Amino acid sequence: MCSPAALRALHAFAALLLAPALSFAQADYAREKRWAEEIAPAILVGDPVYLALKSSRRFLAIYAPNASAIAGVIVVHGIGVHPDWGPVNPMRSQLSEQGYATLSVQMPVLAADARGDKYAPLFPEAAERLAVAVEFLRGKGLKKVAIVSHSFGSRMTNYFLNHAGGTRIDAWVAIGLSGEFTDPATFKSPVLDLYGEKDLRP
Repeated sequence: MCSPAALRALHAFAALLLAPALSFAQADYAREKRWAEEIAPAILVGDPVYLALKSSRRFLAIYAPNASAIAGVIVVHGIGVHPDWGPVNPMRSQLSEQGYATLSVQMPVLAADARGDKYAPLFPEAAERLAVAVEFLRGKGLKKVAIVSHSFGSRMTNYFLNHAGGTRIDAWVAIGLSGEFTDPATFKSPVLDLYGEKDLRP
C-alpha cells in the first residue's frame, strides 16, 4: 500500500505527464482574439457578432442579414484561419447579395504551424460552435439553414453532422473535403461535394 506522500507524488507526476496533452487539446484562443481585433474593424459586408458556448466562452462570427431571406447559410473556413479569410469572404458576401442571410463562424484553431492531424481534439468544440450558429440563425426566423464549408472546415462539419444530436440543417455544401470522412448516416438532406481537378491530392 502506498503512503499518502507517495500517492501525492504519483498524482503530481501523472499531472505533469498529462499537462501537455490537455493544453494541446485546447484551441489557441489568444490567436482567435488577435484575429478578431484585426478583422472586425475592416468588415465591409455584415457585422461582427459574438456567440457563446455553454462554457460562456465567446467566439467571433460575421452576420450579414438579408431582409427578404428565408434561408440562412453558415460559412465554415479551412484550417487555422478566420471567418473572413481568402475564399470565405467572397462566398459569404456574394451569398448575402443573392438573397441569403450568412453567418461566417470562427472555428477553433491551433498554432499557425499545427498540422491537420493535431486538430481532432478540437472537433467537439467545433461541433458546438456550429450548433450555436444554427440556433442563432433559427432565432432570426430563418426557415432553412445550410452549411457551406471549405477544406478542413468540411472535416469539422462532417464531425458535427455525425454528432449533431437534435440540431438539424437542411443542406451541406462541402468544398475541397480532404482527409478522413465519415458518412453522416443520419443526415438525410442534400449534399453537394465540390472538388477541383487541381485540388490537393487527398
